[in-house]
Amino acid sequence: MGNFRKDYDLDNRIDYGIILPVFVLILMGLGALYVALSHNPLVGDVTNAMIKQVLWVLIGAVAVVVMMQFSSRLLWRLTPFFYGLGLLLMTLLIWFHDENLAAVTGSRNWFNFGGLMFQPSELMKIAYILMLAFVVTRHNLVNEHEFKNDMNLIGKMLLVTLPVVLLLKFQQDLGTMLVYVAILGGVFLMSGISWRIIIPCITVFVVLAAGTIFLITTDAGRDFLSTVGVKDYQLSRIDSWQDPFHDPTGKSLQQAQAITAIGSGGVTGKGFNVSDVHVPVRESDMIFTVIGENFGFIGGALMIMMYFILIYRMIRVCFDTNNEFYAYIATGIIMMILFHVFENIGANIGLLPLTGIPLPFVSQGGSSLLGNMIGVGIILSMRYQKNPSLKL
Repeated sequence: MGNFRKDYDLDNRIDYGIILPVFVLILMGLGALYVALSHNPLVGDVTNAMIKQVLWVLIGAVAVVVMMQFSSRLLWRLTPFFYGLGLLLMTLLIWFHDENLAAVTGSRNWFNFGGLMFQPSELMKIAYILMLAFVVTRHNLVNEHEFKNDMNLIGKMLLVTLPVVLLLKFQQDLGTMLVYVAILGGVFLMSGISWRIIIPCITVFVVLAAGTIFLITTDAGRDFLSTVGVKDYQLSRIDSWQDPFHDPTGKSLQQAQAITAIGSGGVTGKGFNVSDVHVPVRESDMIFTVIGENFGFIGGALMIMMYFILIYRMIRVCFDTNNEFYAYIATGIIMMILFHVFENIGANIGLLPLTGIPLPFVSQGGSSLLGNMIGVGIILSMRYQKNPSLKL
């Protein structure tokens, strides 16, 4: 009877509603990755590439189990260390980034250790989320939500964000920077700051967004952007977004081929392991095109449904927890995954510009997969720990 109660208690503490969609997405990702790699003439050994991805999945699974053992107290104590370590790794990229990859992509955001690629900014997302939650929770523990205190909290959040933004600016990684902005926005809205401050901040954001659209759609604006360091390849992505078929054999090739591939799948798709339309970098940023071509609208809708279920279950955890620190962490992780999904799929179907953001649990890449799996492990720990509401 005692063992039965122990097993029952354990089952109640493990949120299978989160584990199941992640498992399905990983399986779909491995299948799509095999198709993408099999039809890529630049990939010499498909088996070896698939083994590497499976190994990253296994490492991610171990990371999930490990993170589930972390109590809120332990996370609280380790957060400044994780944040500092993340900043250190991103700083080392100034001197030790992969120069060959930087010459091709324009981004200096990868280490290369004997062929093993690693992107610190992916793991830094988790450290940044933890640090934001740490700062907001510690502030709210000792301060009432008055105008002066709320402005002070905003200053603290920006102070934590500034070093990350500066390092990302050096790396020329605008897409990843947008993910951090989304995380900051989510935690900002959940932090308890007065709406008298939030509404003007949102107004400023909308004005800046409108100004950015004006700059990228006018000749004078583009000249200004060029003078402040915006690269030509970044502007060409905007052109491809506005008109994917304006240069279908040149600068807009990737966007045009992505839309063509997804459209060619129709409702039910062409079947597994079919790749009639060539899409560059299909195994990473454009992996959704494989789903669209092979499994059509039904396959794409199934994948999106898995993300909806995952996000819904995470939101449930966020609202159910009695631990303020956990609530802010959950908010950051939800925003991180949600923005990745929205931007990646939106870019694949032509709704948004291409930014090089991978699709969570699906795209090729160990750094991104590991970061997302750590995030899932932290969310699972919020139910798994017996005393989540224990004060820090």
